[in-house]
Amino acid sequence: MSVTKDEQKRPRTFAQKVALFLPLIIFGSLATFFLLQLTSGRNAQDLPSVLIGKQAPSLSMQALEGSGLPALNDASISGKLTLVNVWASWCVPCRQEHPFLLELSKDKRVQIVGLNYKDKNENALKFLNELGNPYTAIGVDPNGAAAIDWGVYGVPETFLISPSGIILYKHIGPIDARGFEEKILPAIEATQ
Repeated sequence: MSVTKDEQKRPRTFAQKVALFLPLIIFGSLATFFLLQLTSGRNAQDLPSVLIGKQAPSLSMQALEGSGLPALNDASISGKLTLVNVWASWCVPCRQEHPFLLELSKDKRVQIVGLNYKDKNENALKFLNELGNPYTAIGVDPNGAAAIDWGVYGVPETFLISPSGIILYKHIGPIDARGFEEKILPAIEATQ
């Protein structure tokens, strides 16, 4: 289909003009939004959790076969100040935080339990045999259902649970000495 000279000279309609600039407008809007997010100074680990201050979701999980540890269930955390650590063998940040968890497991004020997320049993065992085991109980979550109940965004994540089962704090990402001192320790000391 050929365009005649009369059609070439006809001025563009408003809709045609907008359609020409629409991709540029969308790109500019998205670029502005992302730039504002990057320069906002907000910490990505400070994602809100609707579970803070509420009863922890029920735990009734299978044990990690071959670990020699009990299964993670409500009795595992009842009456004890507990860190519920969501981890997986395939998670690189989980490897980064693991030495700190081992050190923290020596602190008698708090126990650490593990929620093994979407992992293969043999890989989880290899991870613990290689790096050590800071957990007093481990539950396996092969399809991620328990993690959904807990509002997990990704691994690792750690929840501080009061002896009465209330979620006191949620830490997103690997725990290190600084994060522990600044965020988790004050929450622990507030329960003493």
